Amino acid sequence: MSKKKDVDWNAFIKHPEAQGVITSRTPALLERLNFKPDVCTVFKHPFTRLEPDFRYLFQPHPAAVQMLPDIIGNPVQKVTGSDNADDDLRNHYLAERHIGIVFSGGPAPGGHNVIAGLFDAMTAANPDSRLYGFILGPDGIIENDYVEITRDMVDSHRNVGSFSMIKTGRTKIDSRIKMDLSRQTCKNLNLDALVIVGGDDSNTNAAFLAQEFFKDGIQVIGVPKTIDGDIQVRDINGNTLCAVSFGFHSAARAFSRDISNLCSDGSSDVKYWHVCKVMGRVASHLGLEVALQVHPNIILIGEELADYIDTARIKKAEKEGTTDYTAYGMTLRNVSRLICDGIVRRAAVGKNYGVIVIPEGVLEFINEIQLFIIKLNTIIGEYNQTHDTDFHSTFVTLDEQLDYLRRLARQSREGWSSSIWNTRDDDLFNDIPAFFQEGLLTERDSHGNFQFSQMETEKVLMGLVKDYLKILRERGEYKIGIRPGWYRKTMEKDGLDPDAYGPIIFKNYGSADPCLLVKNSIVSVKMLTQELQREEIIRKNQEVPAAILKVYQASVPKFKTQNHFYGYDGRGSDPTWFDCTYTYNLGLTVFSLIAGKATGQMASIKNLEKDFSQWEPIGIPIASLMHLEERKGKLELVLERAIVDLESPAYLVLKSLQEKWLAAGPGPDDYRNPGPIRFQSQDADVLPLTLILNNLGGSSSD
Repeated sequence: MSKKKDVDWNAFIKHPEAQGVITSRTPALLERLNFKPDVCTVFKHPFTRLEPDFRYLFQPHPAAVQMLPDIIGNPVQKVTGSDNADDDLRNHYLAERHIGIVFSGGPAPGGHNVIAGLFDAMTAANPDSRLYGFILGPDGIIENDYVEITRDMVDSHRNVGSFSMIKTGRTKIDSRIKMDLSRQTCKNLNLDALVIVGGDDSNTNAAFLAQEFFKDGIQVIGVPKTIDGDIQVRDINGNTLCAVSFGFHSAARAFSRDISNLCSDGSSDVKYWHVCKVMGRVASHLGLEVALQVHPNIILIGEELADYIDTARIKKAEKEGTTDYTAYGMTLRNVSRLICDGIVRRAAVGKNYGVIVIPEGVLEFINEIQLFIIKLNTIIGEYNQTHDTDFHSTFVTLDEQLDYLRRLARQSREGWSSSIWNTRDDDLFNDIPAFFQEGLLTERDSHGNFQFSQMETEKVLMGLVKDYLKILRERGEYKIGIRPGWYRKTMEKDGLDPDAYGPIIFKNYGSADPCLLVKNSIVSVKMLTQELQREEIIRKNQEVPAAILKVYQASVPKFKTQNHFYGYDGRGSDPTWFDCTYTYNLGLTVFSLIAGKATGQMASIKNLEKDFSQWEPIGIPIASLMHLEERKGKLELVLERAIVDLESPAYLVLKSLQEKWLAAGPGPDDYRNPGPIRFQSQDADVLPLTLILNNLGGSSSD
């Protein structure tokens, strides 16, 4: 080996060509930073004003009326453009402002453009206005930890994913101490307004802060963020005011691109079932969108499982004069059988591979699991409220946790405890695998929610699937179909007559079926040997011909899975054109709401499902969207989350195409390749496919 001469690596790294290779400011990044999103027509005017729109009606929850009296009467506010302004509008619109903004909850692509839109609008109105970003989420408000956001900071984050500019956190401002500290921070900064960018819990926080700060004159505006897509707003007449939260489209496209690659991989080496769990804690919107983007062979929609009715069991109960309440909703066993059916049918046509998409929260839609989650949430919540330590610090191991549940069941049985955990619960819980018990008992998040991302949903379901496939294989019902041409070629190569052996081996030999299926009775080499001996094809003690053995072994399925979780990669993705444009206009909307003296409103863009020219910036009253929901074992007033509408055109399209996507017949699979994320061209995928289909089908009205 020749000795290399010494190289000045510092000089080498500074060489322009080397810099072009190693710099973090890639051409793709520079292109993103320089992209200028389109703005809604109203923002092309020098001024905007708010107009109450009383066409949209809500039915506020009595608890919201009682707890949020100063903002419960807010109407929908329409943002309109104005070329002229009277002195009052001009002076207020152009006033110097101090505004604070915070990211709350998990990241979502597009958040930086909310800041960019707000910053551009407020500094255009008055260059002396100042924007403060609170560091690490609501903790930054509580702890007075902030940074003043400058133009350089904004320009270096335009159209880029993540929440890295000011970071994020999950703390909830839900106590008197936290409220008082937050008020003090806002007053110290002389804030005119506070902007909270987050999901359902964060916008709930925005409503309570708006009420709390109402008399202080500090406005609070929420912004709908969550990749789960479960912030959707319709009035009581079904008019859509917010079709989807930002970040949803980008995450779905990121997941879809990766899952599309798995479709290509699976159909290449034809030996794996790729099981893809996608984020979506309480709704299956991401699963639905990904399915429309990719066309997986099997897709579970949690809401569909909850809506399932076993009519056969109902009729049986009616004949017996009883009511079978377990006939309503899917059980774990039902779901595993559903998956097995698709796997077996594909195997029968020679496709012992495929792609399954499962929403991470699918277990919440299964009655038996939902009941466990509700009861355990209550038990853990009650324990944490009444003890000086928390449940998971006291009971660290699974054995300790199970022992505590066992004591509750015993106390309930003996009649000296009102615990909701009874002996039957304990018996059923002890029947499930230990890893599943650990999952159900996992520590809840800061809001008391069950953390489905920590639950090995796919392991639970696929464990049941593997067990049942083994039974089907032993029954001879799970076989890999054999291509007739390959069978004939294999037999003739060894000098055997395929037509002589075919009727003996296969149950459908001579039919027009695309694949030959080995008889159900032949489930082992021993059974194959006995069948050939019975037909006097081979003598006793004679070995099965190698070609026949090869054919049989090719029919024996080996079920192999690869599990994948899609969550953090998607929420950290760069935003699509849709999310870049949506969020920038949300930032502009936030400023218009603040300039229009609104508070307790959620910034939104109406008509997202339509062409960009029809997008309309509005403010939606948050208090009117709230309802009571179980959190930490008790009812709390929170923003209502939207689940998949089983009557929506997008879902009905998926439902009608599932058989086609299963592709349990001759011919190729129907996989769809959505391509990479694009942020400049307005192509066919410029909007989420669920929005496009719902609009085409007339799901949203005005």
